[in-house]
Amino acid sequence: MYSSSNPEGYDPEFSDEQHIFVEDTTNSTGIPVSSDSQQYDDSSSFKPAVFRVQSRVRGPWSSGLCDCFTDKKTCCVTFWCPCITFGQIAEIVDKGSTSCGANGALYALICCVICCPSLYSCFYRSKMRQQYLLRETPCGDCLVHCFCEQCALCQEHRELKTRGFDMTIGWHGNVEQRNRGVTAAMKAPMAEAGMNR
Repeated sequence: MYSSSNPEGYDPEFSDEQHIFVEDTTNSTGIPVSSDSQQYDDSSSFKPAVFRVQSRVRGPWSSGLCDCFTDKKTCCVTFWCPCITFGQIAEIVDKGSTSCGANGALYALICCVICCPSLYSCFYRSKMRQQYLLRETPCGDCLVHCFCEQCALCQEHRELKTRGFDMTIGWHGNVEQRNRGVTAAMKAPMAEAGMNR
C-alpha cells in the first residue's frame, strides 16, 4: 500500500517528499483467501516504515550563463568561431558517436544556409541537461540558444570542463586518458631490493 502527502502534485522527477510504504505483517502463504475469512485487528501496534525516495533532482550549472569571461580563451573562440566550440561540446555529449569536425561543419553549414544555428545547438543543450541532470535555467533551452547563443555555448563548454573533460582531445581521448589512469592505479608497485650489507 502506498501513501503520499500530495498524490495529485507528485512528480517523480522533481520530488523530494517522503513516502510511506506499508508492509504486510501477516503471514502470507501465496494462497488467495476470500474477504469473509480475513480478520482485521485494529489493536495491533503496527507502525508504517518511512523511506526516503531517491529522486532525480536537477542540480545547478557549475557557472552562470553570463560568466563567459571566466574562461577567456573559450569566450574568444566562441565569439569568433562558435562552430569549433559547438563541435567540441557535441562530440562529448554524443559520447564520440560523431566527431567534433562533423558537428562543427554541420553547425557552420546551418549558420550559412538559414542563419539560425541555434535551432540545432539547442537540442544538444537539452541532451546535455538530461545526461548530467541540470536545471533548465534561466529559461527554455531553445530560448537560451536563440537569444544568447555564444553565452550558452560557453556555459556548456565550461560545464563539461568542470566535469573533468579535456575538450581539446575529444571523447575518445578522454576515455583513453581515464583508462590509462585506471590501468596505472591497478598495477602493483614494484618491490625495491632489500637492504644489502
